[in-house]
Amino acid sequence: MAQRILIIDDDASLRRVLEYNLEEERYEVFTAASGEEGMRLFEEQQPGLVITDLKMPGMSGFDVLRQIKEGSPDTLVIVITAFGAVETAVEAMRAGAYDYITKPFNREALKLTVRKALAFTGLSSENRRLKEELAERFDFRNIVGMSDKMQRVFDVVRRVADTEATVLITGESGTGKELVAKALHSLSSRHNGPFVPINCAAIPRELLESELFGHVKGAFTGAVKDRAGKFQLADGGTLFLDEVGDLPVDLQAKLLRALQEREVSPVGGEAPRKIDVRVLAATNAELDQAIEDGKFREDLYYRLAVIPIHLPPLRERREDISLLVRHFAGRHGGAQVRFDDRSLQILREYSWPGNVRELENTVERLLILRRGDTIEPEDLPAQIGRRRAVAAGTKVLNLPDEGYSLEELEREAVLEALERTGWNQTAAARFLRIPRHTLLYRMEKYHITQGEKKQ
Repeated sequence: MAQRILIIDDDASLRRVLEYNLEEERYEVFTAASGEEGMRLFEEQQPGLVITDLKMPGMSGFDVLRQIKEGSPDTLVIVITAFGAVETAVEAMRAGAYDYITKPFNREALKLTVRKALAFTGLSSENRRLKEELAERFDFRNIVGMSDKMQRVFDVVRRVADTEATVLITGESGTGKELVAKALHSLSSRHNGPFVPINCAAIPRELLESELFGHVKGAFTGAVKDRAGKFQLADGGTLFLDEVGDLPVDLQAKLLRALQEREVSPVGGEAPRKIDVRVLAATNAELDQAIEDGKFREDLYYRLAVIPIHLPPLRERREDISLLVRHFAGRHGGAQVRFDDRSLQILREYSWPGNVRELENTVERLLILRRGDTIEPEDLPAQIGRRRAVAAGTKVLNLPDEGYSLEELEREAVLEALERTGWNQTAAARFLRIPRHTLLYRMEKYHITQGEKKQ
């Protein structure tokens, strides 16, 4: 579609010349002989660019400029002024004009000025679209919840987002800790800077220090060149330390120094490097217990938890489950699919050991495997029905007549809890309603190894 330009000038011959030159460039041009007529056309046609003479009887070009900027601040206005009246043109630009052209004008200069203005308009629109897209991805629309507990989380996020305070986000696996971190970043003054996440539990100990702080050439075998760490990559933005509770104790001291001194020392380097980074951290571990066990530094804990945010497990905000089901159904292309009341009730009664992540995966699976446009109880995964039976007090064990080993039964229960929680030991212990050290004892007793499958 041709770009629209409105020309407002009381000089008929000048209007025709301007119209001819701009139509030659394949723009769609509208003309008006007065400010009043020009504003009527502006409302009707919504042009992307307005070119107006400043001196006109009745409504002047300054009046046109002010009225357009009040009602449509993104519309660009180029003013026309007489040769030698540059001061008047400068005054118009202070009032919001994009540029000016002088009479008599050079046709090539006119076309260049118009091209630049329309290109600027396009860039502004694209920039605005990208900002809106960014806001949509990382604002609270991706963190769904009407419960009181989630509303308190939203309130804290709003109040601390645009500060430099470090934030420690706690909660079970799958509760949405990284989403909260992204919301804190996108709502802060650092939103134009990078958001750099690192999972401290997923990187081998011998590589983690280099990943965080970088290294210099020759620092170790394979270090063939200098490499920036996550702190440097996040400069001007936000560094998100996920699973910070799994950070080795010796690296905790170096992290504490980076937070306090606002500088990092690359592996093998001598001179520290200044950083401008806001740090957010998250963990599903019980840091109080880790501090007591000597596995996490107390001073680092208080440095990270300047602002603590705890995300409740899904079983503690069951009133949000129906809302989340609709949200995830829409996200995965099932906005038209209906979950009947019985299905929603079963989903609300289930314990959701994997929290919101497990619910989303369940909804996606239901949409893929559905037999119609309504999800009914028989469509739900078997384990959800079993858990509902437990909640209702129904018998769930069908032991053989010849008997069954209690130890084997206990081993199966521990293994199933670990599988359900993605081998998160803290979550599995909570699921079984036992202390974490008891779970570790049972795993050792029954020789349960990471990743083992239940028979």
